[in-house]
Amino acid sequence: MKIVLKNLTKKFPNMDKKQGGEVIAVNDFDFEIPDGKLVGLLGPSGCGKSTTLNLISGLEKPTEGRIFFDDEDVTDLPAQERGVGLVFQSYALYPHMTVEANIRFPLENLRGDAKLSKEEMAKRVREAAALVQIDGLLLRKPSELSGGQQQRVAIARALVKTPRVLLLDEPLSNLDARLRLQTREEIRRIQKETNITTVFVTHDQDEAMSICDMIVVMKDGEMMQMGRPQDVYDDPASLFVAKFLGTPPINVFEGKTSGGKLFIGQDPVLSSGDLNTERDVFVAIRPEGFRPDGGPLSCKLERIEVMGRDVSIVSKNPAFTGETGLIRSIVDADSVRDLHGDEVRFSLKPHKVFIFDKNTQERIRFEVGNG
Repeated sequence: MKIVLKNLTKKFPNMDKKQGGEVIAVNDFDFEIPDGKLVGLLGPSGCGKSTTLNLISGLEKPTEGRIFFDDEDVTDLPAQERGVGLVFQSYALYPHMTVEANIRFPLENLRGDAKLSKEEMAKRVREAAALVQIDGLLLRKPSELSGGQQQRVAIARALVKTPRVLLLDEPLSNLDARLRLQTREEIRRIQKETNITTVFVTHDQDEAMSICDMIVVMKDGEMMQMGRPQDVYDDPASLFVAKFLGTPPINVFEGKTSGGKLFIGQDPVLSSGDLNTERDVFVAIRPEGFRPDGGPLSCKLERIEVMGRDVSIVSKNPAFTGETGLIRSIVDADSVRDLHGDEVRFSLKPHKVFIFDKNTQERIRFEVGNG
């Protein structure tokens, strides 16, 4: 099931009576979610990702724009007629019901031609429980389950109606780190087995990067960038996107371009004929974009943190803009054997260096050695 959002906008009344007016939660969304893909809506709190999910589900009505499932306009259809399965951050299980009864509950509300026999309902429940690997827990109550098991019950309940679209709103937020990792892998497995078009809302970029076919990075109700996770990571369109994706986060410096060179402070770190215009910029370098080989970028060495195969060089530079003041460079362990003293000099991997206009924070593209 393909989902198409056309000029989708949602406005809410401003809760601040003094300011008045409206708050734009989703602003002119215009993109397509391909059939059978797992797409992540990713962004900080308040960016509009959950509102977008609620618009797709029918829980919210758009102020402007249309929503299509394939070629069917579902904008005015109520939620119960859209054929969507919803999983929320809170499991919302009925505590007095068994797992089996919780999963079966949506089927008991079907009416008309969709109404099922008891035998068919039992079969659907068994299939959904087996898919999420809780078929041995059907007689238990929610209080007898772990958080991860309760989340699986919620997913099975969403799948039992064989929905056209599966919508997941921060489904892992209440789980500990180990269960988050396990459950996100299960979500990916289930999605691949069912081939249901799935929209996954999260503020956790690691979750989105690891399991999604595509991600939509959002900020202040607007789509900043959409694409395959690795493509967005490797080719960010704005400084916001570059900073939002990546662990450890990208290192951002104040710099300038002049005479075909890129400067960080007084250090000319790269050359390109595309950089003849003199202007102030932000220079963003991925942690893996540094080579401690005596290159042109001079930093004060703070310490080296051993991470097994790799090490993290922690250093400082006056042009660095990060709140901690500490630059983190991930390098091969063999490359630090010759480091000594209180200075480390880096050369940079050009494809891991991104330049952004200091005012607009939009990307400035360049090719090393061009011209």
